[in-house]
Amino acid sequence: MRKFYLSILLAAAALAGEEYKAEAGAAPPAELSDSIKSLLEKQGVKISKDGKPLSEIWYRAELPAPKPTTEANLTLPGVPHGSLLAVIKVEQTYSDRRGQTFKPGLYTMRYSYYPENGDHQGAAPQRDFLLLSPAATDTDGAATPVFKELVEQSKKVSNTPHPAVFSIWKEDPKYFKEGSLEKVGETDWVLMRKMGGLGLSLIVAGKVEA
Repeated sequence: MRKFYLSILLAAAALAGEEYKAEAGAAPPAELSDSIKSLLEKQGVKISKDGKPLSEIWYRAELPAPKPTTEANLTLPGVPHGSLLAVIKVEQTYSDRRGQTFKPGLYTMRYSYYPENGDHQGAAPQRDFLLLSPAATDTDGAATPVFKELVEQSKKVSNTPHPAVFSIWKEDPKYFKEGSLEKVGETDWVLMRKMGGLGLSLIVAGKVEA
């Protein structure tokens, strides 16, 4: 009988799943370069998982100067490739949506988009992503690395042939809720924040099979 009740409890826990919450955070870390720090908001967003600190994210205070592109299927077509958009401090081992894990530490989050070569079908409706790089070596806030360079930087975070990525997009105004962190679908947790007045959605936790 005891085993039966234990099975029920374990099943209930599995159904409940992981819980993520967002709250106001602190100032950007002192160890960031001044070039990076000067671009960020003065207060971050703390993300907790099942009541334990998971990460803290500092968004860029203003969007970078727009640069035209001919790339298709982007929700942020004016953002120059490689632009710094945020910084994340990871407090415990983290997984991106591909299941790649990366260690606690401080990382920059730069804008990119996956190539339209058929290898990323189903990854997301849009091509917009943020790629992580080690903040210790990524110190120039004005830099806009090309795709190949940014991918090589991000592989140092994932330690796999694929970069460490977070899905981001310009949110439809009718769905946007400033500061909210909500579960969308079966696995994704979406953080909604404004950057320079533009509503953005960022998947801070989730899973994709692509």
